[in-house]
Amino acid sequence: MKGLLHRHRDLCERAVDPLEIAAGLEAHGVTDRTAARFRHRDVFSLAEEMYARVPRDGDTPARPDETPTPRPRTAGVLLALLPGVLCAATVAVLHLTEGRPRLIAAAVGLLAVTLALGAALRRGPLSASTRTTSTWTCWLVGYALLGDGLLRNAVTGGPDGLPDGTADGPWPVTVAPVLALALSYAPAVGCAHLFAAGARRKLSSSRGLADFSASVRPLLLGTFALYLGALAALLAVTGAVLGEPAAHPQTLTLGALLLLARLLTVHGHAHASTLVLTTTAAAEAAALATLFAGRLPGCGFLTAPVEALVAVCGPAGVPTAACGIGALTLLIHASRRLTRASAHASTERTR
Repeated sequence: MKGLLHRHRDLCERAVDPLEIAAGLEAHGVTDRTAARFRHRDVFSLAEEMYARVPRDGDTPARPDETPTPRPRTAGVLLALLPGVLCAATVAVLHLTEGRPRLIAAAVGLLAVTLALGAALRRGPLSASTRTTSTWTCWLVGYALLGDGLLRNAVTGGPDGLPDGTADGPWPVTVAPVLALALSYAPAVGCAHLFAAGARRKLSSSRGLADFSASVRPLLLGTFALYLGALAALLAVTGAVLGEPAAHPQTLTLGALLLLARLLTVHGHAHASTLVLTTTAAAEAAALATLFAGRLPGCGFLTAPVEALVAVCGPAGVPTAACGIGALTLLIHASRRLTRASAHASTERTR
């Protein structure tokens, strides 16, 4: 026990309650089996003894549940709204211009939205130190904008021209899903804040790690469903305003995938997010590549799986299947990882 206390003395001295020590031990790989070697029934019981044994100078810090949950600042709220506002402004300008001015407006708008989103992701409940998923996120959003039109043309032998920014051109562009995703960044920030704040409250009130996991899992699923509801409403509005199909299946699965990937990254599980996003982007790229590779002599068989999926579900079947499988994988992973106390105790002092 003395050796364990020595290794985790800093954790024990900073902790405001035994559960925070239990979360830290869990993060360092201490399990109930390890606790049994110290004659404790579980990690929480071990943490209670460690909390009692370590002396503290001065007054005991206030418990987390005695401190009001910090509310998002006005600057943070405005920053979360900025990507959606800039994207909406860009779409409006594109509908009012033609030719070269439209291309310039598209380039400037894309740069502005990218910079705004990057700034927004550097602060708030969706901020994370790693940027390993940015490339794959850009690909997935780009596919939502251009992928379905290219896939439809590739199946029929095209495309016969470059995209002109419209839904009726030789290479159709679907703007409504991307606009809805940009506008949904603000609801995503709100949902992430609700989840983090709720988890911290439950961390201070739970009496064990199993109790904490059981109480956080409905919170995770509830905030996830809340975001999907907000995204579905935004899709309906943007589709109606722009006169485009709402594209609910592929956009909802993409939004779910991106939200779960970001939540896992924020709470210290970036590896799974990177792996799933990479695999999803590769699946979409492979679907397009096989259609063009099938035009080579003797390679027509390569197009059979994609053509069969398109025949049944349309071009939306490819991104829906790829993003849906990825989102389901991350949801299962998140329901295991984000319901552990260590996923929240480790980020408390950085918020």
